[in-house]
Amino acid sequence: MDILLTHGYFLYEDPKELQIMKPYPPLGILYICAHLRKKGLDAEVFDSTFSSRQQLFDLLRQESPSVLGIYANLMTRSNVIEILRTAKAAGWRTVVGGPEPGAYIPEYLDSGADVVVVGEGELTLEELVPALQCGSNESLHKINGIAFQAADGTVVRTPPREQIRDIDSQPWPAREVIDVDQYVSVWRKHHGKGSVSLITARGCPYHCRWCSHEVFGKTHRRRKPASVADELEWLIDQYQPDMAWMADDVFTIHHGWLFQYAAELRRRRIKLPFECISRADRLNLKVVETLAEMGCFRVWIGSESGSQRILDAMERGVTVEQVQTAVALCKSHGIQTGMFLMWGYEGEELGDVEATIQHVKQTDPDIFFTTVAYPIKGTPYFSELTTRIANPKPWQVGSDREARILGRHSRRFYGFADQLLRTEVELERLRKNCNLQDAVAADLQNKIAGFRAELHAAAPEVEA
Repeated sequence: MDILLTHGYFLYEDPKELQIMKPYPPLGILYICAHLRKKGLDAEVFDSTFSSRQQLFDLLRQESPSVLGIYANLMTRSNVIEILRTAKAAGWRTVVGGPEPGAYIPEYLDSGADVVVVGEGELTLEELVPALQCGSNESLHKINGIAFQAADGTVVRTPPREQIRDIDSQPWPAREVIDVDQYVSVWRKHHGKGSVSLITARGCPYHCRWCSHEVFGKTHRRRKPASVADELEWLIDQYQPDMAWMADDVFTIHHGWLFQYAAELRRRRIKLPFECISRADRLNLKVVETLAEMGCFRVWIGSESGSQRILDAMERGVTVEQVQTAVALCKSHGIQTGMFLMWGYEGEELGDVEATIQHVKQTDPDIFFTTVAYPIKGTPYFSELTTRIANPKPWQVGSDREARILGRHSRRFYGFADQLLRTEVELERLRKNCNLQDAVAADLQNKIAGFRAELHAAAPEVEA
């Protein structure tokens, strides 16, 4: 083969992922595989999701060495580093790309990568694979969108690669090279519904200070509605899914496009239940009506905080009221809502935590998830906190998610915030549903008082 593509995510080695059991195919490397095959290169994929690292290592040691391309993100860093070392020992030329390597170019080069791809991978790998097969680094200087080490050890970064303007010109992901049926069956076994995924656009044009734009920048490039409908129709015929995940950063950005896509599905009589991510400011009555008509059963919204002061500091570009209105609109049309919340953004204090708790109680999303803010290298949030970031583990085995922010509230503080939030919401829901017995209410109120006391007691504690 000319290139083997993989991604370093091993489902059966991750206890948290085994509890969730909602895997999706690695569309990024499947898009690259399809592009390279269209250009006449022999590209293959080792899908690590349902495999083990030992199976991958055995393959790397047994196959004739060629070029290995690895997708890396902050969750798979340590796995990717181990794969790189094994591949180099077996004689492979190694390439890494994805949302993290461009922010850590020297580190990945020092860890065994011959080349780091910065930005989109298709056009770059089309030029890079033949150059690497020649064995010399001289031609690498002429390839845009990469970084590598020169003979004297200095890091060379070539000019940025222009992005693909017409993403409709790209072939669909090469799903035929992996076992998509296994993904669908795992979903059906654990959740009662088999799911497939597809994307309708690339990139997010918004400016949230903590969000990485490493691969696509702040662009937004959409496929034609008919092309997306063609792919969805093919997925339904090929895999008989019960639902779909629209894997865009923000599915509802372009309202005109959404209405055209809905009309296309209506014309073809396609109505497959799906879930998607939106922003609160991109949901209005007509959009929600259209989503419901198309079969959308859940919308995920990045609420992040119930404090407008914190939302403004994040440069989210939305208001607390917009989030509440968006959730209410979805509920009124039978669409579930999922909400993402973030504790610990710079400047957050007790009053902001209490505002978030009241916000979630009032809004009452069907599901909500919390995380403690972490600085991703390459973002404005990371730059703001650079002098206060402490990494408890060596870079090769850690991740940006594990970083400690010196001077911020302690992890214990945010643990109490989480417990207080969940207990307050539980009590509020029981009240609304008229399911509240006196003994249960008293027990929950005692817990709330305890968690609030613990939260206030922990407020002076900071990371040091």
